Amino acid sequence: MKRGVYNPTSDAVWLAAYAPTNSKKILDIGIGTGGVSLCLMTHNPSAHYTGIDISPEMLNACKENMELNNRKITLVNADILNWTTSETFDLVITNPPYFNGTPANHNAHHGVDIAKWIKKSAARVRPSGHFCIISDTRTLDIIISVLHDKHFGDIQIFPLFSNKNSAERVLIRARQGVRTGTTLYNGANMNNESILRSGLTIDMLLAKIKAQ
Repeated sequence: MKRGVYNPTSDAVWLAAYAPTNSKKILDIGIGTGGVSLCLMTHNPSAHYTGIDISPEMLNACKENMELNNRKITLVNADILNWTTSETFDLVITNPPYFNGTPANHNAHHGVDIAKWIKKSAARVRPSGHFCIISDTRTLDIIISVLHDKHFGDIQIFPLFSNKNSAERVLIRARQGVRTGTTLYNGANMNNESILRSGLTIDMLLAKIKAQ
């Protein structure tokens, strides 16, 4: 991965690890330099990937990372908050700009309306398709509320902890138009080596724990 305008964090690895691996058509919203999609391609290399981002600098870096890894992603330079399209996808993944601190200098989103971001993202999921997101735990109520309003079910919540007693991040995946209820997992430490170093998906990690 080329280092530059923005360097992906462990959030990208965790989001990719939580995403379903059998989708054929995937949209990465706020793709940045491509970290999430490139990680997901390890487990789902044959899917067609589309990435959208408002920042030309980010997309240029993403293109370089695609070439470095011999991967292909269709890139769209647009703002998801006003992107006009009727296209839908089997899987929509996003790591939204949930921080409201000092704005970045690479023309990326900052301090956006998270509810609107989720609504626009969820609208791109086909019936029975998946939506997958990582965010700060403070946005959990907003995300769940929007997903219910947009008729998503089978909501699965996976908290991520550091050394604090409360979770710092939350992973959520859901399916459009299904009625299955909500599952809340025990979660994992954000520094879990099986995910960050060994390349397991979270489903693999859960199966491994269950087998012990």
